[in-house]
Amino acid sequence: MLTSGATVARTGLDGIALKPAEVDIADAVHLDADLLVVDYEGREHLPDASVLRELADTSTVRVTTPVRADGFDPLGDDSLARELPDGIGRVLVAGHGAYLTERETGRAIAPRLGAARKVADDAWVGTEGVERVALAAGGTQFDLLSRSTDRDLKSLRAAGYDGEIAVYAPTVLASDDDAILDGVGGYISRRGSVARALPDDCATDASATGRAREVLLKASRDFALVGDAATVRERVDELHELGADHVVGYPARGLDEFFN
Repeated sequence: MLTSGATVARTGLDGIALKPAEVDIADAVHLDADLLVVDYEGREHLPDASVLRELADTSTVRVTTPVRADGFDPLGDDSLARELPDGIGRVLVAGHGAYLTERETGRAIAPRLGAARKVADDAWVGTEGVERVALAAGGTQFDLLSRSTDRDLKSLRAAGYDGEIAVYAPTVLASDDDAILDGVGGYISRRGSVARALPDDCATDASATGRAREVLLKASRDFALVGDAATVRERVDELHELGADHVVGYPARGLDEFFN
């Protein structure tokens, strides 16, 4: 039986991201997390309103909504957005091509982010691939952890940007190299700079060897939060000091390691 513990608090994370295609997000009621962000992985994986309301009884809940997708398009079919329960916040994103039809991917992003922000003025805005558009749309900027995050945070704050900034990072609460690679190796291998440095057709999980293993393990510190809870907390604290208001971790090996 899952029990509530203090693991999230020990990591210093401000929130936990949930992928409904991978975990039963109802289990997140047992997490000691102030914030839960439910990722979008296609209409078939949208949680029931009753589950979202249950999560919202103990945590602030935000649902990722791709503004180009039918059901969340503020300039077209927004039926799914209107069905979200009261009190559930949103993260507005352009939408990953893996979860969009060809017709949806052809829709213009900028006017839809702007229109959605007018409807959901407290929404966060996902910046991946549309950083300037996201900044223009306003709201809390929700960025993926990367090699440029530290520099970007310092630059924005030095330039006088006083809006909220949130950072999203896959998280593995383990120091073992094999556990890290099994948890985030595949994800890291798809980052542009890493993909270019990797040998062709190499393994990206714990079976990776040689240069591939070296590149992936080094990059895991740039694109993910890895290590025991104390190590992760040190990195989260550093991100806060640089200017991040919220750091949201995605449990790359499932929720179990976040329970006591």
